[in-house]
Amino acid sequence: MSEPAYNDDLQALEPVHEPSGEPDVGRWTRRLVLFLRLMAVVSMLKGLYHWSRLCGIAVPPNEVFEYHSIAWQSATVFFAVIDLVAAVGLWLAAAWGAVIWLAAVASMMAVEIFFPQVFGSGFLTVAVEGALLGIYLWLALKSAQEQPA
Repeated sequence: MSEPAYNDDLQALEPVHEPSGEPDVGRWTRRLVLFLRLMAVVSMLKGLYHWSRLCGIAVPPNEVFEYHSIAWQSATVFFAVIDLVAAVGLWLAAAWGAVIWLAAVASMMAVEIFFPQVFGSGFLTVAVEGALLGIYLWLALKSAQEQPA
């Protein structure tokens, strides 16, 4: 049997070293990530709220899940799931998290505006969700402007 081919150049290979610390990110990008993490906490709380309504935790006996309309039940299940999925994606600062969160915000605003019989007409909810959406878009634009072309 012959010996396997051996090359001295293989021993000379050094492992790849990644620079220590996080890569340098801009001020607006850090603010955007902080905002996304705050929205992750808010989305988590919203999702847990909808799950508590769905499971009947801390609700009066006459307001349990089964006594509500099909539209209310469907919307509650939808927001119970989508808010928690958005919370995970936002916490990771993943692009899909922001997309899911935007879908959740747009859906909540649409339900509140166009179907007030589902959750009740919540002008405050629409105003807060709209303001958060505006802040996100502003931070995303500022973050994109500081990125090199």
